[in-house]
Amino acid sequence: MQILIILSSADPEIKWNAVRFGNFLLNEGEEVAIFLNGPAVELYAGDGTQFPIAEQAKLFALSEGALAA
Repeated sequence: MQILIILSSADPEIKWNAVRFGNFLLNEGEEVAIFLNGPAVELYAGDGTQFPIAEQAKLFALSEGALAA
């Protein structure tokens, strides 16, 4: 199944969870794309030890997930 996640929040926890959810779906064999809209275009803003967005985004890209803005 093809799944599109639309992310439009600047909140680091929401961005982190959206990418984690994308990674979960990829591990289940789904085709996943994440569309970054508005303030979410700055995906790595808020990256840190509590919400490692960059780590999840790297895993997403290496698992053949698609990011679009």
